[in-house]
Amino acid sequence: MSGFSHLDDCGNAAIVDITDKEPSVRTAEAYGFIRASEAVLDQIGQISNKKGDILAAARIAGIMAAKHTWELIPLCHQIMLTNVGIRFEVIQEKSGIACTCTVTCNGKTGVEMEALVGVSTALLTIYDMCKSADHNMVMTDIHLLSKKGGRSGDFCFKGDLTE
Repeated sequence: MSGFSHLDDCGNAAIVDITDKEPSVRTAEAYGFIRASEAVLDQIGQISNKKGDILAAARIAGIMAAKHTWELIPLCHQIMLTNVGIRFEVIQEKSGIACTCTVTCNGKTGVEMEALVGVSTALLTIYDMCKSADHNMVMTDIHLLSKKGGRSGDFCFKGDLTE
């Protein structure tokens, strides 16, 4: 009909039928950034926030979110993930924290949404745990960095988000 795989022949929303697809190893990596005050970055770096180790909590939240993407995004398949990794880098000169989420499975459909949900939730957790010190935090640049595997082939982000 329209070329969108989540629509049936009548234009109704439908989950993509992956019954006949062969499982393969699939990986996706997503990126996001949160700008925060120097006070917040200091609390995170020194683990002095009254709520504890902010990045440890955000890492767990990101992993849990990636595992539950199918419950959050309509028409996503429930996927048995084989690995979820969340990495943070405090970048003082940009006054913020970069987050990367890498997700892998051996399945019939890709894990792009899982990586994007993981990175988004990790950043939201940082915001939630630090908002008492800074309501001016801004989450930006959430996007897919790369994907490997599957019928549509590999993808690598070629854009430039630095303005």
